[in-house]
Amino acid sequence: FFMVNTETMDNTDQPNSLYHVDPICMYPLQSTDTKNLPFGLLTGENKVHCGKSVDGAILITNYRLYLQNGKNHYHIPLGLIEVVEPRELFYLHIGCKDARTYKCTFENNEECLEWYNRIVKAAEPSRDIKQLFAFYHFFWSKQKDYDEVIRRLENQRRYTFDKEMFANEMIRLQFEGDSWRISKVNENYKLCPTYPPYLLVPSCINDDVLENVAKFRSSRRIPAAVWRHTRNGAVIARCSQPEVGWLGWRSDHDEELIKAISAACNFDRSQRANFEKESNLSHSPGSLHSDDSLQFTNEINQTEKKVLIMDARSYTTAVANRARGGGCECPEYYPNCEIQFMNLANIHSIRKSFHALRQLCTSSADQPNWFSQLEGTRWLQHMSGLMKAALTLVTAVERDERPVLVHCSDGWDRTPQIVALAELLLDPYYRTIDGFRILIEREWLG
Repeated sequence: FFMVNTETMDNTDQPNSLYHVDPICMYPLQSTDTKNLPFGLLTGENKVHCGKSVDGAILITNYRLYLQNGKNHYHIPLGLIEVVEPRELFYLHIGCKDARTYKCTFENNEECLEWYNRIVKAAEPSRDIKQLFAFYHFFWSKQKDYDEVIRRLENQRRYTFDKEMFANEMIRLQFEGDSWRISKVNENYKLCPTYPPYLLVPSCINDDVLENVAKFRSSRRIPAAVWRHTRNGAVIARCSQPEVGWLGWRSDHDEELIKAISAACNFDRSQRANFEKESNLSHSPGSLHSDDSLQFTNEINQTEKKVLIMDARSYTTAVANRARGGGCECPEYYPNCEIQFMNLANIHSIRKSFHALRQLCTSSADQPNWFSQLEGTRWLQHMSGLMKAALTLVTAVERDERPVLVHCSDGWDRTPQIVALAELLLDPYYRTIDGFRILIEREWLG
């Protein structure tokens, strides 16, 4: 970062002096006073508000909300706070995204409302991503012990889903054959701003086709492979709904891409079958039955497998989306596909159910109808439906050896839930720390 010294500029309007400005200046700490704090601050963390409640102490930093209730201490990251509500004039109800709730009581309504506004403002997501606490922590860590930070970062594996990690996953899942390729069509996020820069597509599909498919899919989220079964070649792909509309629009390029995914999987399976036939071919020269010793110990079914299009919505919801320009695939246009609806609720229903569950968990467990109220939240039904959908995907890939394309309306929320859960069931690597971080980066963040 540099600052121009305008006082030393000559008539040519060209700067002849530059001042170096340390990046740390962009992340000033509001308070460096750490006296009498009940806990140690993280590097880059600073105290914003400090006070007392009826129960003990309350403190807000640029990273956490701290509550003290007698001998109990609660550290709540600001990003974990979902809802703050003033109740009964004197206390605040704080609900978190992990279903935990907290209660903080004040002496009067004025203090309660003052801390309500402070917490809401602190927990509100910043519009500028560079003002997140992670940047404060990074730059102030460099300021305090730069060599230690560099050493720690060099020893830590990178988990951003960059080209190197993409290529490593492609090799691990054995995508390196002639059937698949890495497309850079979204390298600058021009094709789809919510997709990663590198996409895994059939090698016979060029980038021009992908551009046309993006016009037909909601939010331009095209079908792209994310996982491959290394034994049978079946892949898991994800996308968003097609923009069919009431008039039943179709896209030849979209149909071509889905067909190419099926063809690539069938080609991989046939290659694998040929390899197994060659490896199982036995011949014993010199034996009495040498002419009969040429035999295949395994018979491989070479029939073409249809793509299972797994729509996370109900059929009624999918058809209703046609009024808003969406919809679902028409079976007549995708003869090599089978469409199955999972009947999963949308994000609004899930949020309502979760809030009801969280409220129930804060109530007394001595209620005689507690389990009836739990049933009324429908949370267990939603979780059961999600697990059934993931199991359907696993069965199709593992047992039936079929490629599966998963989508809902926009291709997020329900889609990554199904795909990520199925990949955890199918691939033991994702049940390790390193693998799980890659899974989260690819399916949720990338």
